[in-house]
Amino acid sequence: MVSKEQDLTRDFIVLLPRKRGDKMKIGFIGAGKVGFSLGKYLQNNCSQNDVEIVGYFSKSLKSAKSAADFTSTKLYINLENILKDSDTLFLTVPDGSISQIWDYMRNLDIRNKNICHCSGSISSTAFFDAQNKGAYAYSIHPLCAINDRYEAYKNLANAVFTIEGNSEHLDSLMQIFQKCGNDIIKIDTQKKALYHASAVMASNLVTALFATSIDLLNHCGVDKKMAKNILLPLLQGNVANLTTFDIKDALTGPVERNDVVTIKKHLNVFNQENLNQEKEIYKLLSQKLIEIAQSKNSLKDYSEMKEVFDSEKYSINI
Repeated sequence: MVSKEQDLTRDFIVLLPRKRGDKMKIGFIGAGKVGFSLGKYLQNNCSQNDVEIVGYFSKSLKSAKSAADFTSTKLYINLENILKDSDTLFLTVPDGSISQIWDYMRNLDIRNKNICHCSGSISSTAFFDAQNKGAYAYSIHPLCAINDRYEAYKNLANAVFTIEGNSEHLDSLMQIFQKCGNDIIKIDTQKKALYHASAVMASNLVTALFATSIDLLNHCGVDKKMAKNILLPLLQGNVANLTTFDIKDALTGPVERNDVVTIKKHLNVFNQENLNQEKEIYKLLSQKLIEIAQSKNSLKDYSEMKEVFDSEKYSINI
C-alpha cells in the first residue's frame, strides 16, 4: 500500500488545452510563495466565467493544504487526480526541481496538455520533448519580487508577465492575464536567460550597489544604519526621476556634467584606500553613464573622461 507521504513525492505540473469559450481550470503543482501568490491573484482577479482555480498538489502535504485553504480550493494528494480535474496547471517549484519533475511527467499520458513552469531564467525547452508527447510547453514569469506567501499576491496587479513557448495555445494563456489587467509580453525562447539577467540587473544588483555605497560611507566613519538612512533618499530620488523622465533626462552628477576633476578625485581615493573592487564597479558603471550623457549632451566632448577611465594613471595635483 502506497502512503500519502510516498504519493506526495511525485510533484509535477501540466496544463490542458481548452475549447474556445470554455472556462480554464487551473491547478498548481508546488505550494511555495509563487504558487500561493499566483493562485490567489488569479482567483481574485479573473472572472469566474474564464478561470477556476482547482487546487494544489505538492510533495509537502502541509504546504499544499495551506495553499488550498488560503485560496478556498482543493488539496490533492496525488498527481493523477489534479491532472484529471485541471485543464491548466502551473509548475511553481524551485528551478532545480523542474528537470526532475519533467523526467517523471514525460512518461505519463500528457497528450493535448500545456505544460508550464514559472522560472525566470529557464525557458520552455526544459520540457525538451513535450511536442513529441503531444503536449505544449510554456514558461510564464511575473516581473515582480514575490517574498511572502500571504501578501505578495497584492503586488501582482502591477506586475508585467512574460511568456514564451509553443504558439498553439499561447494567445489563450496571454488573455487570462490581460483580462486581469496585466501587460504580458512574448519573448524569444532563446533569449530567456538574457531577459532574466536584465531583471536581476534592475532588482538584485541594485541592492548590491546600494550595499557598496553604504560600505563606502561606513569606510568614512559613518555607522552603517545611519549610512543607509543618509543614502536612501538619493536612491528614492533617482527612482522617482526614472519614473518621471527618460533615462537621459533623469541623469545628473559628475559624469553628466563632464566633471573630469571630480572623477579623478574619486578614482584616486579608491587607489589610496585599496578599494579595488569598488573602483572597478565605479569605472564600469561610469562608462555606461558616459554613453547616456553623450545622448543627452551631444555638443559636449567626453573624450577626456573616456581616456581617464581607459587609463590607470589617475594621479593629479588638487
